[in-house]
Amino acid sequence: MIQANELKLEIEGKKILKGISIASDDSNEKKFIGILGPNGSGKSTMLKCIYRVMKADSGTVYLNGTDINDIPVKKSAREMSVVAQHNGSNFEYTVMDIVLMGRAPYKKLLEQYDEKDNELAMEALKKVGMDSMKDRVYSTLSGGEQQRIILARALAQDAGTLIMDEPTNHLDIKYQLQIMNVVKEHKGAIICALHDLNLALTYCSYVYILKQGELAFEGRPEEVITAENIYKVYEVKAKVLTLEETGRKYVVYYS
Repeated sequence: MIQANELKLEIEGKKILKGISIASDDSNEKKFIGILGPNGSGKSTMLKCIYRVMKADSGTVYLNGTDINDIPVKKSAREMSVVAQHNGSNFEYTVMDIVLMGRAPYKKLLEQYDEKDNELAMEALKKVGMDSMKDRVYSTLSGGEQQRIILARALAQDAGTLIMDEPTNHLDIKYQLQIMNVVKEHKGAIICALHDLNLALTYCSYVYILKQGELAFEGRPEEVITAENIYKVYEVKAKVLTLEETGRKYVVYYS
């Protein structure tokens, strides 16, 4: 479980995070957390503070009840895996090399990957539909293919909490849905920054909607993703309709 309390961060005199608090766990209500909001609202920055790429000026992040700053990085990597937005590589790693990196938190210094590691890596590649490319050089793949490989690496890491920053970027509709279906089957808690409100309505069990570094709304997606709230946060007109076949809500925008 992840709990972030009152995260604040200022960069070059600009307040990016203004006291944001979120929480996730593996219960039905908060298993799949969506972090929503327009560009510049603080979604990615908040996630970076949670997985320690950035450090908040104040506030605390707890991982399974412990201040994350008190947890060694290698240990936290066994409990929390990350799919970030930008995952380029200047080295000639193969796809299998990249996915096996997810097993590094479990290895001692200079310890080789074993049969179990290879099995978990191949299983993860199959889940994202990339097992046939295991020997391809990662840098030669398209942006969408690379995104699927990074998700496979996170799945091979076999951590309880999965954090993702815009995981469907660069993906066409087919693979957006495939990836989200794979993610939804993750056994632990999921925190996912999304820009697509319809994906949030389809997959998330709880959402936090940010605007200009503050928490604007939170709750079950079908309750807080409303036409009124969309206009307040995104400043666009929308209708939230119900799909007759499934009863699921979806958003239509208009001018």
